[in-house]
Amino acid sequence: MKRLVVLTGAGMSAESGISTFRDSGGLWDTYRVEDVATPEGWARDPQLVTEFYNIRRRELLNVRPCRGHELLAQLEQDYEVNIITQNVDNLHERAGSHHVLHLHGELMKVTSSRDPDNPRYIETLPPERPEVKLGDRAKDGSQLRPFIVWFGEAVPNIERATKLSAEADIYVIIGTSLNVYPAAGLIHYVPEGCPIYLIDPKPVQWNSIRSFTHIQKGASEGMKEFIEKLKIL
Repeated sequence: MKRLVVLTGAGMSAESGISTFRDSGGLWDTYRVEDVATPEGWARDPQLVTEFYNIRRRELLNVRPCRGHELLAQLEQDYEVNIITQNVDNLHERAGSHHVLHLHGELMKVTSSRDPDNPRYIETLPPERPEVKLGDRAKDGSQLRPFIVWFGEAVPNIERATKLSAEADIYVIIGTSLNVYPAAGLIHYVPEGCPIYLIDPKPVQWNSIRSFTHIQKGASEGMKEFIEKLKIL
């Protein structure tokens, strides 16, 4: 069974109604990155950061996976599919995908503010209780913080993502500008001769010598076209 490795970004979830960060009108037009997505912002105003992610969770619970998520999950019937996502939502899992590696954390999870990457302290919030308050404690007694990789923090799963990329038979990139590192560097680990497909409605500045097939459509329509192309590979 061929191994299909998929790297997804904000454009994958935008069709579900998830607010993007970088696009015009996105979250960074409303909030300063430094205030809600850095360790310094957390230290300065944990109340603001806590409420920012409470709002994101409430938003997530009110949306559904798009057709692109569903089509990707269905490919598991014929391929070994591994998804590497820059998104912090759980829409891939809710669509039925079983092998999802989150590079930037997971919105529905919280962890210790003292030792955030320790699996002993990571908890999944239930849909009926998606909010966190100041005073809510992790198992080590520290304040619960979002299980999110903030700017300036290491990306613990990047090595696993590199290994998956190096084992791909087919590589697909969906809804990402390839401007955010270290994720953008994963294409350099894709084996020579492995076909690379990029699904994104916008022109993409690709600073790599590797050739690729650009399907210039959104996630759902792009996935439909990609599946047609898979039939002739």
